[in-house]
Amino acid sequence: MKKVAYYAGMCILSVGMALASAAQAEKTITLMTHDSFNISKEVMADFEKNNKVKVRFLKAGDAGGALVQAILSKDNPLADVFYGVDNTFFSRAIAADIFLPYASPLLAMIPARLKLDAENRLLPVVYGDVCLNYDKEWFKKKNLAPPTDLTDLIKPAYKGLTVVENPAISSPGMAFLLATIGRFGEDGYLDFWHKLRDNEVIVANGWEDAYYGHFTSASKGDRPIVVSYASSPPAVVYYAEKPITKAPTAALVADNTAFRQIEFVGILSRTREPELAKKLVDFMLSRRFQEDIPLQMFVFPANTTARLPEVFVKYAVVAEKPVHLDPSTIEANRDGWIEAWTNTVLR
Repeated sequence: MKKVAYYAGMCILSVGMALASAAQAEKTITLMTHDSFNISKEVMADFEKNNKVKVRFLKAGDAGGALVQAILSKDNPLADVFYGVDNTFFSRAIAADIFLPYASPLLAMIPARLKLDAENRLLPVVYGDVCLNYDKEWFKKKNLAPPTDLTDLIKPAYKGLTVVENPAISSPGMAFLLATIGRFGEDGYLDFWHKLRDNEVIVANGWEDAYYGHFTSASKGDRPIVVSYASSPPAVVYYAEKPITKAPTAALVADNTAFRQIEFVGILSRTREPELAKKLVDFMLSRRFQEDIPLQMFVFPANTTARLPEVFVKYAVVAEKPVHLDPSTIEANRDGWIEAWTNTVLR
């Protein structure tokens, strides 16, 4: 009887330990993002294995829409960590008071120019320059010099050559509008857009419509100039059906022609897993995660120790002097700028 009791006790203990282990392994943490977020499954699998956790991804629309959902649900959060606030929505996110301060040790690997929050509620993960892209072959065949400045777009020789995105509904569209405001000032940007409208610019709803619906290098469209990203040329090379050694497109990143977007991650203040949330943020700033970013989202990693893939080294460019606008200025004037732009360009 003693042996039976002993073995029964051991079985109960083993089952209890197994259940406890399973419960630990089944712990879940939720990362809320915009729809454009992507990372390799094997990269996230490393984090899950090392921390005995399952990461659930909650994609919640575009960056602005996802942030609105996070703010509205702050008392009963939908996630533990939020990724995707950029510098155009930065002040709105900070004012909503939905993020916990966290000074990740990995911040030491990130340059000061990308850090916008002294309290570390939002930590920089990636950056990219929104700028003009042009079809090199089209300009060569037409014996026309490609644009070297924003002012080229309003010259007679470039009439009917440009497609942009609507800033009211498109992230790159908004970034390009900000580039023109930073370049020409609040007193001059509408004059630029008025002249661009007269020069027969096309306004597409979003990036995909502009790039794959109108841009000559990617479609049967008739627009050899499009608002895209400085990292778009390496994407063209990487996804080419047949291997190519030269990018058929180029990005214009001359001084004060591009707007730098920075995307941040933050821990939601009512997370039920604060320690795991910190570990996830650390992981997202680590080389393992950061080196996967370029070929998943075609933007640049914030961590300066992350190695870039060869296609980025060969074909990507970075603006040396991008347009800079303070996030609080953007937040205070966004709606007014968009309304003024709409009245000038679309009405």
